[in-house]
Amino acid sequence: MWPDLIQKSKEGGLDVIETYVFWNLHEPIRNQYDFQGRNDLVKFIKLVGEAGLYLHLRIGPYVCAEWNYGGFPVWLHFIPGIQFRTDNGPFKIEMQRFTTKIVELMKQEKLYASQGGPIILSQIENEYGNIQSGYGSAAKSYINWSASMATSLDTGVPWVMCQQADAPEPIINTCNGFYCDQFTPNSNKKPKMWTENWSGWFLSFGGAVPHRPVEDLAFAVARFFQRGGTFQNYYMYHGGTNFGRSTGGPFIATSYDYDAPIDEYGLVRQPKWGHLKDLHKAIKLCEEALIATDPTSTSLGSNLEAHVYKTDSGVCSAFLANVGTQSDATVSFNGNSYHLPAWSVSILPDCKNVVFNTAKVNSQVVNAKLTRQSLEETSDSSGAFSSGWSWVDEPVGISKSNAITKPRLLEQINTTADVSDYLWYSLSAQIQGTKPLLQDGTKPVIHVESLGHALHAFVNGELAGSATGESSSKRMLTLEKPVTLAPGKLTIDLLSLTVGLQNYGAFFDTWGAGITGPVTLKGLKNGSTIDLSSYQWTYQIGLKGEDSGLSDGSSTQWITLPSLPKEQPLKWYKTSFDAPSGNDPIALDLTTMGKGEAWVNGQSIGRYWPTYKSPQSGCTDVCNYKGSYSSTKCQTNCGKSSQTLYHIPRSWVKPNGNVLVLFEEIGGDPTQISFATRSAGSLCSHVSESHPPPLYTWESDVKLGRRSEPTITLECSSPDQVISSIKFASFGTPSGTCGSFKHGRCSSLSALSIVQEACIGSKSCSIRVSNSTFGNPCKGVPKSLAVEAICT
Repeated sequence: MWPDLIQKSKEGGLDVIETYVFWNLHEPIRNQYDFQGRNDLVKFIKLVGEAGLYLHLRIGPYVCAEWNYGGFPVWLHFIPGIQFRTDNGPFKIEMQRFTTKIVELMKQEKLYASQGGPIILSQIENEYGNIQSGYGSAAKSYINWSASMATSLDTGVPWVMCQQADAPEPIINTCNGFYCDQFTPNSNKKPKMWTENWSGWFLSFGGAVPHRPVEDLAFAVARFFQRGGTFQNYYMYHGGTNFGRSTGGPFIATSYDYDAPIDEYGLVRQPKWGHLKDLHKAIKLCEEALIATDPTSTSLGSNLEAHVYKTDSGVCSAFLANVGTQSDATVSFNGNSYHLPAWSVSILPDCKNVVFNTAKVNSQVVNAKLTRQSLEETSDSSGAFSSGWSWVDEPVGISKSNAITKPRLLEQINTTADVSDYLWYSLSAQIQGTKPLLQDGTKPVIHVESLGHALHAFVNGELAGSATGESSSKRMLTLEKPVTLAPGKLTIDLLSLTVGLQNYGAFFDTWGAGITGPVTLKGLKNGSTIDLSSYQWTYQIGLKGEDSGLSDGSSTQWITLPSLPKEQPLKWYKTSFDAPSGNDPIALDLTTMGKGEAWVNGQSIGRYWPTYKSPQSGCTDVCNYKGSYSSTKCQTNCGKSSQTLYHIPRSWVKPNGNVLVLFEEIGGDPTQISFATRSAGSLCSHVSESHPPPLYTWESDVKLGRRSEPTITLECSSPDQVISSIKFASFGTPSGTCGSFKHGRCSSLSALSIVQEACIGSKSCSIRVSNSTFGNPCKGVPKSLAVEAICT
């Protein structure tokens, strides 16, 4: 997907691509490196350079990124005497060795700008300033060491540290956040740089879906450049998908869409992509003035200000801002009058004409369209669909020969080294006597306390219950379930699991996971309690099916019978399918499954967990972009599964004969899962008479001394489509949003026919928003044009 993503980024007006370097991907085993396939860092950087873009290489090597263990390989944890991210000899040796490895690789390929390559910046460490107080006095010496280590590698390009106010010379300290216009670097010799402008927020299993309005995102960018900014990066411009077990957190979802301008599937998200493209062009129209001088600021009233960049040669550009959240305003600037919506910035490349306002979106809206197709519909097989499935039972408890036994409860990460999400804790005990161990007819209760992220308890081979933690792994997870006991042998099998290792916080590597205890049986005869914590426990790392290679579907163990077991725990499922036709991106809808992992042709498409639903409250139908954004401000999907759709890259599937494998932990119905292909649905635009004219008219307008009119432009997303119908068109006072526009009291009777004539049969069309186009249905009333079109 890289070339297409890079090209769409360039078309969106970007100059630079930022990428992390993931230590755990590139050195999964100490001194054994992997730069192949999806890990081919050199190829990625060369593709960026070939596209005419620059690159910022964020080596870290701690990256956070909601990534497993913050990007650190777990083998690092087992080096004797090591402490991460502090003035610690063993850690510094490993960090320097890996950083040097990456820098030398870049130099060998001549990828630094100092060698004629695309890399213009490198980053060492990452957001350390946010947590460094936890490390005491060793933090400062560690940062100084990191800086000198990095600069000694002689890349010929600057190094940065984000969120590091005390970054030593010559390291440039940079800002991360939703807003960085107030940020100033720690020296006037350093440029004002913004390494992460959060375009949305990440999705957690058990959380609602976050969104950031493009009007606010554009406002933040414009304010940054208004106040002297030089470099701004979106985090994320394309977030993509956390395939395999790469998510951290814990509880970070498989989707890393981030409400980004290019969505998880590689499709342009409109109007976010288009409005930001216009913003980038508007800022670049001011470039000559921006790079030549510092701004002069002037107050235009309460919450109103102007910043002017004017050179000695007379080149002048200006930004006018209304930072109030309640009221629009009209301001006087250079003898002219300007209307400023609340929470907006207007950009004037010539200090006279407004070419862009952050709150006035000219870009079209594209509603995403999901076309669903059952697995049965992709297959030529006949008969009952369930006959197309086969399964393998994952044994409860110990089933592998390499189990270990200890008279205590073991911490999970130290035991598994994260080679699997799963660790079995198994115990067998003998219950003496013939009387049931009950009191007053009630059942005894099993009580388990764990740092693991989820837990399934089996008593005598039957699932007794499950428990799930919350997004902070420091919060203890507790399972309490009544169980049926009888005299004789008692077996307790506890399946503890991680959902991505912790990736953030001081000493995050020491937080741990797994069943820490106590494990007790309460409510036995005479009200007694048995503490089982120090009994002889047997441990199995991972699942038998993982070791048997079930994930690629090639094993001979698969069972095929007419009756497929459903809604049962610990089941591996397999089927074959043909790829949905066409080239649209593919997702797998796993709504009917519980929790587990999915593979397509042996490639893990990630963890799935549709049964983990978001809270009922905290969402809103209408999101007001005015005012400071937070990650919980504009959420949707409350009370529903956090994620039901799982991205399958087209390059991972063949036209037919693909193999899908699922491991289901708690129970689901695989026969009801389906595919969804994602494409553009209806196109919409809503532009008023007060919107700035299209940016592409700027140069000709300046040359000819004229002022173009605001314009609606609609364009089909696919090159082989044309606009086939107009679902709605109204010039006057229409209201609503894309898909639900309504006519207002004032409406031109000819609007629909005029738009139909201009657009139907064309791939794109432009219509001027003016009385000269539609007549004047209501004199003295501010008017706008709203259109919804369909492409086929």
